[in-house]
Amino acid sequence: MPADVKICGLSTGETVEAAITAGAAYVGLNFYPPSPRNVSIERARALGDQARGRAKIVAVTVDADDILIDDIAIQVQPDLFQAHGGEAPQRIREISRRTGIPVIKAVKIGAADDLDTAEPYRGVATLLMYDAKVPQGFANALPGGNGVAFDWSLLNGGGGEPFILSGGLTFGNVGEAIRVTQAPIVDVSSGVERAPGIKDISLIRKFVEAAKSAR
Repeated sequence: MPADVKICGLSTGETVEAAITAGAAYVGLNFYPPSPRNVSIERARALGDQARGRAKIVAVTVDADDILIDDIAIQVQPDLFQAHGGEAPQRIREISRRTGIPVIKAVKIGAADDLDTAEPYRGVATLLMYDAKVPQGFANALPGGNGVAFDWSLLNGGGGEPFILSGGLTFGNVGEAIRVTQAPIVDVSSGVERAPGIKDISLIRKFVEAAKSAR
């Protein structure tokens, strides 16, 4: 089966429409203020309404407090949360129990040993996302969306469970990434941008097409 695609960090109705029309199964809305992809609750509510029933809405947070989690859950009503910070397994449970919404947990990978950090989240998070750990000294690093890839061969099929592959993917390399990892879902943000936070509709279409045709 072709991989499903998540386009993350969407912030306009035009790019949400482009992602869904191209065939993305997930649209990601970012709630991390330092990110150039951050959206307000009001904007996210409108974008979520546009996507609802057409693609799964993913609310991306970074070590968010209960106030923000509750606000997103009530006003945006996402299908999934994505915890992209240093959230412990217990916090993942709390978010899910508090809201009734499943949670994706991002795990940062730079070397084989980093895969061990995923173990405590198995059975707690609905899905694991393997993203690239940012190298030391990387300027202006964010928790995600840095355009950095990791050695895909480290995943070795992701341990036999569904997962999301993220980190440095573009339309030029996503096919190879899927072939190496057998990822059932791929996630892209900076790889479909013409500037930080500014999505390019042509790149969105090319990425989805490349991902769907890979295997």
